[in-house]
Amino acid sequence: MTAGGGPSGDGAADGVTTRCLIADDQAMVREGFAAVLAAQPGMTVVGQAADGAEAVRQARYLKPDVVLMDVRMPVMDGLEAARQILGAEPGPRPVRVLMLTTFDLDDYVYAALRAGASGFLLKDATAAELVQAVRVVAAGDALLAPSVTRRLIADFTRQPQASSPPPAAAGGLGTLTSRETEVLKLIARGMSNTEISDTLFIAEQTTKTHVSRILAKLDLRDRAQAVVLAYETGLITPGG
Repeated sequence: MTAGGGPSGDGAADGVTTRCLIADDQAMVREGFAAVLAAQPGMTVVGQAADGAEAVRQARYLKPDVVLMDVRMPVMDGLEAARQILGAEPGPRPVRVLMLTTFDLDDYVYAALRAGASGFLLKDATAAELVQAVRVVAAGDALLAPSVTRRLIADFTRQPQASSPPPAAAGGLGTLTSRETEVLKLIARGMSNTEISDTLFIAEQTTKTHVSRILAKLDLRDRAQAVVLAYETGLITPGG
């Protein structure tokens, strides 16, 4: 599992506690994840939900920072729950959704990114991978493993004209500098900040600055949305 960029901190060091909500219809998964996260400094589990509708209700009330969301759940699936949570009135801190998935959920990858998910975590992830994933998305980065990026590209190969990008975001491409456009293309290929820095021979802090400016100019939540936009606008083409 690799992340789109490194987390800015562990939550404990800067005095900020990451509030987590876990939504999964399997009690053992919920309880296992909750036990791991609750034991981490700077993290607290504020709630658990067994279906998507309950996850939406709890998210509105508890205002978590990160929601770990299973895709397949009764009453309301994780994709619709993610759309509702991310489309709600923003709270004092932005909420991030990390989808819980398995390798056989290829068809959900693009839909989850379009819904605004910040990344994916395999249900059989180790405790260390779980903690790292939550820290990465809480810091505002995307968690896109290379396999997920490849599936995203495959989806565009099958349906190259499947959807249109948001007009405002697409129009914003013209405001990017040539270097920012270069960085956006590398983000869309699934590269981390370190890999982008090595490719362009620039300092990693410079890369982070470029990424922040790209997201601000295009009014994007995180790198996951940047990947989607790059393909939807044709800035990057499958196999290109």
